[in-house]
Amino acid sequence: MESETIQIGNFSVRIVSMNTLIIGSGAASLNAAVSLRSMGQENIMIVTSGFGSGTSNNAGSDKQTYYKLSLSGSEPDSARLMAQDLFDGRCMHGDIALCEAQGSVKAFMRLVEFGVPFPHDRFGSWAGYKTDHDPHSRATSAGPWTSRMMFRVLSEEVKRLRIKIIDHHQVITLLTAKDGSKVIGALAINTREKAIAKSFVLFNAINIVMGTGGPGDMYESTVYPASQTGSTGMAFRAGATGQNLTESQFGIASLKFRWNLSGSYQQVIPRYISTDIKGNDPIEFLNEYFPGYKSLSGAIFRKGYQWPFDPAKINGFGSSLIDMLVYREKKEKGRRVFIDYTRNISWEGDDSFSPLKLDGSAREYLASSGSLQGTPVERLIAMNKPAYELYREHGIDLETNPVEIGICVQHNNGGLKGNIWWESDLKHLFPVGEVNGSHGVYRPGGSALNSGQVGSYRAALFISRRYNGPPPETAGFLGDALKETESLLSLATSLLSKNETGRNGEILAGIRKRMSDNAGIVRNGSNVARAVKEAYSMLENFRETGSASSVKELAEYFRIYDNCLTHLVYLEAIKTYIEKGGRSRGSFLVSEEEQFKISDIIIHGKDINLCGYDRQVEKDILEVSFKTGKFSADLVKTRDIPEQDLWFEKVWKDYLEDNFVDD
Repeated sequence: MESETIQIGNFSVRIVSMNTLIIGSGAASLNAAVSLRSMGQENIMIVTSGFGSGTSNNAGSDKQTYYKLSLSGSEPDSARLMAQDLFDGRCMHGDIALCEAQGSVKAFMRLVEFGVPFPHDRFGSWAGYKTDHDPHSRATSAGPWTSRMMFRVLSEEVKRLRIKIIDHHQVITLLTAKDGSKVIGALAINTREKAIAKSFVLFNAINIVMGTGGPGDMYESTVYPASQTGSTGMAFRAGATGQNLTESQFGIASLKFRWNLSGSYQQVIPRYISTDIKGNDPIEFLNEYFPGYKSLSGAIFRKGYQWPFDPAKINGFGSSLIDMLVYREKKEKGRRVFIDYTRNISWEGDDSFSPLKLDGSAREYLASSGSLQGTPVERLIAMNKPAYELYREHGIDLETNPVEIGICVQHNNGGLKGNIWWESDLKHLFPVGEVNGSHGVYRPGGSALNSGQVGSYRAALFISRRYNGPPPETAGFLGDALKETESLLSLATSLLSKNETGRNGEILAGIRKRMSDNAGIVRNGSNVARAVKEAYSMLENFRETGSASSVKELAEYFRIYDNCLTHLVYLEAIKTYIEKGGRSRGSFLVSEEEQFKISDIIIHGKDINLCGYDRQVEKDILEVSFKTGKFSADLVKTRDIPEQDLWFEKVWKDYLEDNFVDD
């Protein structure tokens, strides 16, 4: 790994050269680094704006799920079956589904060997349970902090292997070859460097593994960790294609402490209340919309394993009716909403817990879990004490305090396009983890963790077999990279010369409001079209409205600029989907009315125009790009699950001759 310093204008710029630069420090990025080193590639480096600041190390749920092939019990399973279930979630390519299914056991067992304490019985059977959109009980968990445990064991492995980490460096752009066909490196700001003239670092790399997570900074109501900002915009700016950007997941989460209230938090059947803005006038607002105790308690219970909002689960007193009613209390009535674990739901003045009145599946589940205690918090402690302790560790005692909630974005099923080796159409760029848009419309809970591990391993394998050479000499690298670098340094000079405090916070607040209003669980074509125009105007005026007076503010400017471009591309994708006739699906509802009222559905019985996957825009994958300042969109048919020729001698021969790795 070579390093030198050159002078570009008024800036003293350090150049670091390596085979592979890994951006980000989540579980997918770390696994890519560990995998590359295990395959013999020494010349690698991790660069991150804050080691451990992303979603992997800071997010979870009641028992955060890891989705894998079933490895125990009497129910048959196979990689082909798992691939089919992933593929059936819509808008996911079959060959990628097969890769994720086929690689799941290897990825899972690597984590076990590294030390993630996934539970098994005395016979060594890895117990499983059903998660959302999962027909085969493939889910497992190491507790509320499964992904944090993954992060920590992989971090230890990175340290053991002495893989170089450059912390507190924010990558602000991906550098490309002059013909735009591939990435050749990146430019970053050292946010710990006080001298602006010495704060820029150039990375000269053959490959870039991009594991920067989802765009967690774009919404007002979000359960992403505050430290998870994302950087998808710089990939769009470099020429990478995105896909499935319409598909985010939303669900009920706590606001003071950002956390998904899924699984056990709902299965213990807490009560929902709303209050006025000052916390007065508490009302159990769900009651008037359900016909009886059984249907109400059943919907709350099912909200546990049907946690993401789904418009298909509103009618018939389904679990997503709860999301709609929470949305109505907050958005239409301006009230605050809480989940209360101290008391049971009441019906006709009776708030005693009545197991015999429950839906049969709920009663059986609670009884099997030893959780038929008198109050929701007692049932939670009995069923999943770590989920209860988690809130205590963050200063919230569920035995005494209700938890304020909202409908929050928590995961993006879309992102950057990649092939079966997780390589973007912008060659030598490998988006791994949530930033890769492979997940489709409906994905089983926990499949994203599996995808991140499988995808990062496959990216490393391809790099080690096909892109394993040394980086170019500095002169050759600068021949491609210097013009764009000079342009960005000139922009930095211009921003700093204003010598004034920027409007960065105000701009970010505008982005968040625009996304929450137009790209949340309710979307309207006319409103989205207006939002797109506003986003274009914001992007066009960004250089004039932004400024910086320090290295920290300069990094913030580029981070918000990234969000500005990202939110524009996302809104354009949503606009395209609706204009082409796309209907309600996944985790959003498409409304024909600009002033949407929940009461039209829940009181007046207006039909929800559900996606039938009989229109091209609904059954094909929407691919989008933003090249040279212009948005474009294409509909691409999903590739079927491949028919494989698994005759052993043929597979063996291809493997020995290294013919199994293709592009």
